[in-house]
Amino acid sequence: MVQHDQRQGQPRAPSQRQLRVGELIRHSLAEILARGELMDDEVTRMMVTVPEVRVSPDLRNATVYLTPLGGGDPRQAEKAMTRNVRWLRGQVAKRINLKFAPELVFRYDDRFDETAHIDSLLQSPDVARDLGGHSEPDDKNE
Repeated sequence: MVQHDQRQGQPRAPSQRQLRVGELIRHSLAEILARGELMDDEVTRMMVTVPEVRVSPDLRNATVYLTPLGGGDPRQAEKAMTRNVRWLRGQVAKRINLKFAPELVFRYDDRFDETAHIDSLLQSPDVARDLGGHSEPDDKNE
């Protein structure tokens, strides 16, 4: 999560506190999901994992990135988790010690899809040819 410094308009990295709180939330949600504490058949079938949580500077909002394992539909994972957001927020509040429990927003983490796409591009014959050092004959040298 990149924030902008109001004084200089420069992007600003998350603070150590934001990172720490994000990790606490991620661990709490991962534990809930791993232990099967969330009684939602859809989430249980998909085996949802939480690779990252980004927290706002005031620690009141958290964006939870989800990845359904085993080929589940990411939109269904978001809907299922959002359907249970009140219960999940309460569980997170019990497990971590914060003044306010952050609002949770669920988003699909598409980094794995992007990585797979880049890998497939790198494996294409055109890129392999270019990376192999074989150059096309130059018209000027003929």
